[in-house]
Parts: sequence; structure tokens; C-alpha cells
Amino acid sequence: MINFVDLWVYLSGSPLLWLTATLIAYLAADAISAACGRNPLANPVLIAVTFVSIVVVATGTPFPGYFAGAQFVHFLLGPATVALAVPLVRHLPQVRRALVPMLVALIAGSMTAIACAVWLARAFGLDRAAMLALAPKSATAAIAMGIAEKMGGDPALTAVLTILTGITGAIIVTPLMDALRLRNYAARGFAAGLTSHGIGTARAFQVDPLAGTFAGIALGLNGLLTALLVPLLLPWLLN
Repeated sequence: MINFVDLWVYLSGSPLLWLTATLIAYLAADAISAACGRNPLANPVLIAVTFVSIVVVATGTPFPGYFAGAQFVHFLLGPATVALAVPLVRHLPQVRRALVPMLVALIAGSMTAIACAVWLARAFGLDRAAMLALAPKSATAAIAMGIAEKMGGDPALTAVLTILTGITGAIIVTPLMDALRLRNYAARGFAAGLTSHGIGTARAFQVDPLAGTFAGIALGLNGLLTALLVPLLLPWLLN
């Protein structure tokens, strides 16, 4: 008879186990999201994270053991971000016409995201480490983690907060824009990418290709601007 405990111990030591588990969780989550008509509440990232978290906790797997497999998916974040240049080229005329409004929105949105995160953390009495982790939360995860580490924050905490920000933004962006009666998909997408980085961009592409294009632009530009602004703004915001 197969000893399932020994089998699990053997499989859990293989990076392919957690890579496969992550991919299966996302495929299942995406199927659930599609079955729900892509309802904002049925966010595939949120569902997949929930599935994987349950399995990791139930099996007592430490995060380094899980990440040894999931790092292959993490690596693909870079190529996926570069691939956003494809829809950018396809909608280049619309992007050129909106260049000035985009730059204004980018600066205002990036500064507001950083300042509000730090001020809210101070209002709730959070410590300095939490403020450092929160400050870059609206940038994409890879950039936000690098910023937090350079500023003395905890990259792991920043990653969690960044993902939560993305999921929250992806869930509320469509109902919020509908409530505001904002019909311009370029503006809707740019707002989603600016505040909710990659997860918001994925949601924008589900809604409309033009919205996804502008979300991708906002994702890239806000990552760059956040990396420049956080070191400049944090000393002032923390005092």
C-alpha cells in the first residue's frame, strides 16, 4: 500500500509541485471568474491566492518551500510587463493625443498614493516599518519590494500589501467608474493601472483593450515615478 505521508514528503521537496499547484489554482480561479461573467468580485487572483493559501497552511509548508516552485511564475512578471508594449503600439495614436493629461494624472496620482498611505498609517498608529512597507504599495510588486528594501522596509510585507492593493482596486474599479459615470475607457484604464498595477491592468484588459493599454502605460510609468518619489517624499511625510 502506498504510504501517502512519505509520498507527500517526497513531492513537497520538488519545486514542480508548487509550480503546478499555483497554475492549477489560477486555472480553476479563472474558470470560476468566467462562470460568474467576470464579475469584479470574482477576481481570479483573489480566488487563486485563497486556494493556494489554504493548501499551504493545511500542509504546513513554509513560504520558502512554496516560493522555490512559485518563483518561476514570479520570473514571468518581467516578460509579461514588457509584453504590454504590444497593445501600446496598436493604440499609439490615442496614446499620443492623451499624453499631457496622462502626465498630469500620473504625477498627481502617484504622489497622492504615497502620501495617503503614509498618512493613514500614521493616523492608525502604525510603526515606521509599516509606513515604509505601505509607501510604494501602488507600484508593481517587483518595484515596490525593491523600493521598500532600499528604504529599510520589509519586502515581504510590501509584497502582501501591494497584492492586496491590486486585488482591492481590481474589484472596485468597474463599479466605481460606473458610479462616477466615467465612460472614457482610456481614463478608466489609466486609473486602474496607476492605483492597482498589474492586477488592475489585467482587470482592465478584461473590460476593454483600450482600457488595458492605458492601464499598462500607467503601471510602467507609476513604477518608475514611485521609485523616484518615495525616497524624496518619505523623510518629509515621516516627520
